[in-house]
Amino acid sequence: MAAFDKTDPRHQPAYSLAEAARYLKLPQATLRAWTVGRDYPVAEGQGRFKALIKPARARPPLLSFYNLIEAHVLRALRTEHGVSIKALRNSIAYAERTLRIDRLLLSEDLRTHGGKVLLDHYGHLIELSASGQIAIRKALEDHLARVEWDAWKFPVRLYPYPTAALDGRRPIAIDANIAFGRPVLVARGVSTHAIAERLDAGETVADLAADYDLAPADIEQAALYERAA
Repeated sequence: MAAFDKTDPRHQPAYSLAEAARYLKLPQATLRAWTVGRDYPVAEGQGRFKALIKPARARPPLLSFYNLIEAHVLRALRTEHGVSIKALRNSIAYAERTLRIDRLLLSEDLRTHGGKVLLDHYGHLIELSASGQIAIRKALEDHLARVEWDAWKFPVRLYPYPTAALDGRRPIAIDANIAFGRPVLVARGVSTHAIAERLDAGETVADLAADYDLAPADIEQAALYERAA
């Protein structure tokens, strides 16, 4: 992958951990461990898991759009038994060395050979069952299908969970170039937060659909996304 342009809005610090966790529908403690690290008890006192993602700004930790994509991809590797941070870090480093790719979690190559190298190594380290391998590959495919890349294979847009496709459309997206990277209804660039606030203030779905010239289903999707746990 080519060198990153530090002036690109996708690279700029834009999200607190609380905001990013809410947008990605991740536990904040999980996202903190991935981006800041985590202490854990050992017989001699205390050990530390190193972070998997380098935040755009360390103190206080602020994440970029690229960091959101990295966390979104890591979310696919969560299993019902939890995440082995050590195995993930080892597998990412192995795949990046093998494929000579910087920041593999941002690469469109994850959809092909890059993803296979990463998951094969990860599955081996945690002794993943055959059914578990199928589940984790499917999860990664589903997560990557929610990312758009530009011509240089850099992520440019994320369609976050738990939103659904409507008539072949994906109404809600996170794009660093729209609304300062906040989730929006892409047809009009209006933030999902603004939609939820207006609904909570007493306006109806029909009112907002008419105001923004949107389908009522889009307004409902914005509300569902904002109120999802």
